[in-house]
Amino acid sequence: MPEFESIWSDLQGVVFEQGYLDAGGVRTRYLRAGDPSKPVLVLLHGSGGHAEAYVRNLAAHAEHFWTWSIDMLGHGYTEKPGHPLEIPHYVAHLTAVLDAIGAGQASISGESLGGWVAARAAIDHPDRVQRLVLNTAGGSQADPEVMKRIITLSMAAVENPDWETVQARIKWLMADKSKGYDDIVASRQRIYRLPGFIDAMRDIMALQDPEIRPRNLLGPGDYGKITAPTLVVWTSDDPTADVEEGKRIASMIPGARFELMPGCGHWPQYEDPATFNRLHLEFLLGR
Repeated sequence: MPEFESIWSDLQGVVFEQGYLDAGGVRTRYLRAGDPSKPVLVLLHGSGGHAEAYVRNLAAHAEHFWTWSIDMLGHGYTEKPGHPLEIPHYVAHLTAVLDAIGAGQASISGESLGGWVAARAAIDHPDRVQRLVLNTAGGSQADPEVMKRIITLSMAAVENPDWETVQARIKWLMADKSKGYDDIVASRQRIYRLPGFIDAMRDIMALQDPEIRPRNLLGPGDYGKITAPTLVVWTSDDPTADVEEGKRIASMIPGARFELMPGCGHWPQYEDPATFNRLHLEFLLGR
């Protein structure tokens, strides 16, 4: 029998806190671990996601960082602003979170949409970003088929949040389709059943709109402005873009380091946490 994967099992023995903070007037949910005297690390999930994307990474990183995994603006249990969400909205929320926790500077690691936001923050606020990790990051291209697939799966999951539709959205992220990912599915199902979440997901899907997405994309001139030491993590089975796209992103960022994780899809931090934590910490600690 396969071992049951549980969010609670991932967090057992970890000294962590779940709570809410006021980030520029936005009630923002977080998972937090580590000593406040240590450098700050903020972890940003992907489109339609939530802080649990990093439950397998909190313990390892809390040894070295005051580690925050947040529900991004309009996501999870964080307040929904009620309008289409574009990258500047997410960046403003991120900087408000940093202000709220008293972090003049932090390392920012983002997956998918989170990577897009992290990169833009590093461009617009270079003084706030100490080190940058782009993990299967979005924002470098507009693939109509991928955009359509994200909209279809995401809207189906909120309009009819039964087990199968939410599980399909989760499995799309993963390389190993044989697993059920039951605990992650249950966690996301609870979020997608929140009152008003259909409208919230429509606002989240704005970046998949072919008229909205282009003005948010990052090009060579944008990536070239990043001054923070940067790690680009890509995977062999990412459903949003191939390995060459990951390498292309890294090539546009001065001095960026590129790491490929085999056997993973869009969530390498969850699918292979041992490898991800090792690579991630080696970079963040400057080793």
